[in-house]
Amino acid sequence: MKYALVTGGSRGLGRAVCLKLSQMGIPVLINYQSNEAAAQEVKEMILAQGGEASLIRFDVGNQDEVNAALDQWEAEHQEDYIAYLVNNAGIRRDNVMFMMPDQDWHSVLNTTLNGFFYVTRRLLPKMMMRRHGGRIVNMASLSGLKGMAGQVNYSAAKAGLIGATKALAQEAAARNVTVNAVAPGFIETDMTKDLPQDELKNLVPMKRFGKPEEVAALVGFLCSDEAAYITGEVVSINGGLY
Repeated sequence: MKYALVTGGSRGLGRAVCLKLSQMGIPVLINYQSNEAAAQEVKEMILAQGGEASLIRFDVGNQDEVNAALDQWEAEHQEDYIAYLVNNAGIRRDNVMFMMPDQDWHSVLNTTLNGFFYVTRRLLPKMMMRRHGGRIVNMASLSGLKGMAGQVNYSAAKAGLIGATKALAQEAAARNVTVNAVAPGFIETDMTKDLPQDELKNLVPMKRFGKPEEVAALVGFLCSDEAAYITGEVVSINGGLY
């Protein structure tokens, strides 16, 4: 059986992606670091819709935790493999660069870039060994494409993720593994609730923030068979804000 793993799957975009992939008939592994109640809520929503879901706890930026959790899962699912990986886990620690503490730089890059590296490297060999290959979707950001004042750390992390997406797509393509990135603009999630929405909406040509379900629909398409010839792409979903 082919499973999907969504990192940071307990809230926001991750939650919406978990629900979407489940609706596509894919069993979902909901990764979380600390908020077990939120992750359990997503699981219950999926089960209520007739889907299959389970929780898997690890900090994506901690290599030992990643390996231990995935080793245990694979030992319990020897006939199955994770064919769909959505690298969604990310954090914001906004500040102007000259006032940014070291920890805020390192923690943001660790979660996004090291998290991508540890989880993807661990799962990629089995995707490449299987005839059906796999799908990897990385959650980038408008900030990684254009940069955003007050987000030098976040912009650097997401820009690095975009570069990694393009490079890995070339490495994995011959083994039927596609690697793409999604670059959302302003989306209504926990991560953006502290932003001045009324002010920022005026910057968006569509005059609104996006919905998590709209991003999840794009991720679902990139994970589908219909997207089998799309790889190395960064797809913006931002209401026209570039």
